Amino acid sequence: MTVASHRFLNPEGLGPPVGFSHVAVAAPGRLVFLAGETAHQADGSLTTSTLPEQFAAAAANVATALAAAGASPGDLVSLQIFTTDVDGYRSHSKAIGAAYREVFGPHYPPMALFGVTRLFDPAALVELVATAVIPDEGSPP
Repeated sequence: MTVASHRFLNPEGLGPPVGFSHVAVAAPGRLVFLAGETAHQADGSLTTSTLPEQFAAAAANVATALAAAGASPGDLVSLQIFTTDVDGYRSHSKAIGAAYREVFGPHYPPMALFGVTRLFDPAALVELVATAVIPDEGSPP
């Protein structure tokens, strides 16, 4: 069976996407909505302190949550990134990009970065909210 794949578009007239796509056209399938994932470990502890380390751990938690739903990182159709330190995020963008690719590979769904004053745990610096679609088997691509 063929599994349909999502299409990602970057229309002319919009700014050049760097590390994201402007549009996702999701294949028919099952929607998966994730809660905000931070760098917290299974025991609730937060063992990392830098923004790149916390992003890497939060991304790994997203992958774990996706797997629990039968999804993979390639099924992501949207990622929202909340951070308490936008300037730090920008200054560490290379390390954060490497951490992103370690988990998600070269898959760049539509994304947004939001600066917030704080997260639920005051020590948390980043939280990832994701939406995925697990494509139906046998749907035309």
